[in-house]
Amino acid sequence: MKSLYRPVVTIRGHKVAGLDVIERCLVSLGVLLLALAGSAKLTGEVQKKRDLARFDEAFAAAGASSAADETRSESPARSLDTSLWSPERIRAYEESLRKDFGAPLAVLSIPKIGLEVAVLPGTDDLTLNRGVGLIEGTPRPGETGNSGIAGHRDGFFRGLKDVVAGDVIEVRSLSARRSFVVESIRIVRPEDVWVLEPTSSPVLTLVTCYPFYFIGSAPQRYIVRAVSRDGGIPNESAQTTPETPSAHVRKEAAPLERNAVPARSRLDPLSQP
Repeated sequence: MKSLYRPVVTIRGHKVAGLDVIERCLVSLGVLLLALAGSAKLTGEVQKKRDLARFDEAFAAAGASSAADETRSESPARSLDTSLWSPERIRAYEESLRKDFGAPLAVLSIPKIGLEVAVLPGTDDLTLNRGVGLIEGTPRPGETGNSGIAGHRDGFFRGLKDVVAGDVIEVRSLSARRSFVVESIRIVRPEDVWVLEPTSSPVLTLVTCYPFYFIGSAPQRYIVRAVSRDGGIPNESAQTTPETPSAHVRKEAAPLERNAVPARSRLDPLSQP
């Protein structure tokens, strides 16, 4: 007959069969924590797909269902990867899932870094926890002009650190689908609002805080500028400094001859980490 051995702990003369009980409790706790983590990740993934599905529904309602189907077949939905995110941003994203934002303005995709994210109106904290935001006063992505899109450096836009000139950015809006190519990457001051100056052709200006892993409120802004592949605008001259954090990044001051964007004094939607 197989004997069963149960560890016994003696405490002041009293025998307590406790080790196996403790082990079972720890195992149960571990299983519970794994289940909670998996549930949070699943909830985030389901909500992300729901946001994108709402965009597709609005796209179809605008009379472009066939184009939407074609776009989905060419660019399959990616799962949400938060491996580079800060724990605080992950928690903030999970809290944002409680709010219904409605259909996004557009969907932004950067295949190089595996990013697919909803573009929402505005740049308040709740909006940027859920997705990326269209900076007020700039045109919708894909329309004529300079579309400013903001995102958190420890969330959806952390992957911008791996983007280089020549990489492709795709934008699906209700009116069209456009392909952009990264023209330049710059590091500027929060006061350098000239990066959002109007343009005569479709341009994307992605804005996030810099340095990416700075503790506290980051002092600079990381700017990724992309031009439309169909008839993009010419490169703009820029003043540069000898300091270059990376081979593909230029750190520069605002040229004095540029005119600031009206009613905007700072790139402040991202003043928080």
